[in-house]
Amino acid sequence: MNSLHTALGRRGSLLAIGVVLVGVVSFLVLRNGAGTAGGPSELVTVGQRTFASTVAAVGAVKPEIGAEVRVGSRISGRVQRLRANIGDHVKKGDVIAELETAELDALTSQRRAELTVAEAKLAALEAWVPEELAKAEAELSGADATARLAAAEWDRQQTMLKQGATSRADSEAARERHLVAQAAREAASRALSMVRTGNVQGLRQAQAELERARAALRSAEVDRSFTTIRAPISGIVASVATQEGETVAAGLNAPTFLTIVDLARLQVHAYVDEVDIGKVTAGQPIVFTVDAFPAREFGGKVAAVYPSATLQENVVKYIVAVDVLGDSVSILRPEMTASVHIQLESRSVLAVPTRAIRRDGGESVVFVRVGRTTERRPVRLGWRDGPWVEVVSGLTAGDRVYLDPPAPATGATP
Repeated sequence: MNSLHTALGRRGSLLAIGVVLVGVVSFLVLRNGAGTAGGPSELVTVGQRTFASTVAAVGAVKPEIGAEVRVGSRISGRVQRLRANIGDHVKKGDVIAELETAELDALTSQRRAELTVAEAKLAALEAWVPEELAKAEAELSGADATARLAAAEWDRQQTMLKQGATSRADSEAARERHLVAQAAREAASRALSMVRTGNVQGLRQAQAELERARAALRSAEVDRSFTTIRAPISGIVASVATQEGETVAAGLNAPTFLTIVDLARLQVHAYVDEVDIGKVTAGQPIVFTVDAFPAREFGGKVAAVYPSATLQENVVKYIVAVDVLGDSVSILRPEMTASVHIQLESRSVLAVPTRAIRRDGGESVVFVRVGRTTERRPVRLGWRDGPWVEVVSGLTAGDRVYLDPPAPATGATP
């Protein structure tokens, strides 16, 4: 009986001790969680952290600007010979196609004959003009001499008439001869002027016709040269759109014969989300992989960020052009899918775990332990690096924030 009382006493003592321990633990929990419903129990100190972030994006291998050329014809005609096929390597200047030339050969011959006629006309004028000019000058000289002689004869007749040595009729006849000689001289002078002016105009017209004939011949020769189509760049033939024997019609859009791609001038177009595009600048290093070589990493750097956006699956994205570095570009092909990682610069920032962030009333907030109370504090966030996020404003180093705070009740005032 005594042993039974002893056992019951011991059991009561243990129960009392347990009640005391539960009370102490409950007090500590309530103390640490003061100010929040269901109070958080873990605190973390805000401090500096080094972020070495990357921006991930999906893109595609593309030819650089000018590295893909669609070769066409500037004139209409039938394809007489096609010298290239898909997969052929061509060098700049190689002949890749020829059009029939019969019509343009005939036109060139016609233009050459017109040039010959214009040259002959100009040569005839240049030979005839001096003779005509000399004749007009001689006629003017003769008329001038006759006019001077008639003037002297009239003066002599007037003197003799005063002396009574001649008759008035002879004097009047001398005067008439003088007037006629003057008129003949003026006519010869006007004729010389007209010859000079006419010869100048005729020579100018003949020279203009000669230049027009030369230009027409050059135009015909240029059109004739268009029948031979050469490669504008070195590269590989990616596609062929025209075959031998087909007739091409050149209009506002030149018909495409084939497409040449320079595989040594490829770049990657990465589609970066608008959330991350502000972090991307020219010159940043990148690494990327392609599905064709999943175990191999390719290096590059950001060349440019396109200013205009594209919409992909209702998400705004920007194209980031990436230059491929090294000799690895030789194994890449256009339109290969690329997984791109843009390496951002390392920076030391004030950071907290993302678990400490809650959205409340349209803003990001954290719950800070201040003394024995909990304070709700709005914060402005920056970069993210895995489970950490940069705090741009709202916290200072040394602040203690709760992890996994409860979500604020809608409409509740914290």
